[in-house]
Amino acid sequence: MTTSPDSPHVLKAGLVLLDPATSAVVRVIVLQYSPDSLSRTLQVQGVGEAGGDRSEVLRLKGPPVETFKLDAEIDATDQLEANDPTAVASGIFPQLSALETIIYPSTTTLLANNALASSGVLEILPMEAPLTLFVWSGTRIVPVRITDFSITEEAFDTNLNPIRAKVSLGMRVLSTTDLGFDHRGSGIYLAYQRAKETFANIPTGGTFGQLGIGAIP
Repeated sequence: MTTSPDSPHVLKAGLVLLDPATSAVVRVIVLQYSPDSLSRTLQVQGVGEAGGDRSEVLRLKGPPVETFKLDAEIDATDQLEANDPTAVASGIFPQLSALETIIYPSTTTLLANNALASSGVLEILPMEAPLTLFVWSGTRIVPVRITDFSITEEAFDTNLNPIRAKVSLGMRVLSTTDLGFDHRGSGIYLAYQRAKETFANIPTGGTFGQLGIGAIP
């Protein structure tokens, strides 16, 4: 899977984790190979749903609920050929672990909460994870929550370390409705939506003639 030195530079997709309190970058995860496809679904958040007030039918409660689905491949073939010490010792466990631990509370937090519970603290808040950003080019950077995560390990070395795998990710975009306007993630989301609005203004628009009509009845 080596690339020619004459190949054009291709940007890669990835995830960036931010500290929820300080917004400092905790980790940058670059997908080894950008997925061949990205599936997106947008669910309209309308007021005038079935059975609702007809006078509200054109109103929107907020941004649509947008979800992403993608499959990413991770392969240690090139690293093993180059005798990379990490790949030789652990295969692609480090790459898989970097992705998996996004949805795990840290062991430090687990132990701290257990200590609080043992000392008689009556209420312990659910553990807050880093703010996860999905990056697919400079114009698509969005806060997300990972909703689905599956790994298919497809090849192993002699020590049963995985050396090739496919990771399937499902992500839900976190909008201002989810985060509130004072959250750091909301500013990132609004920049994402503004980019869409900018692109939407680029087409010059069509004509009635192209639709086969002369006017609106």
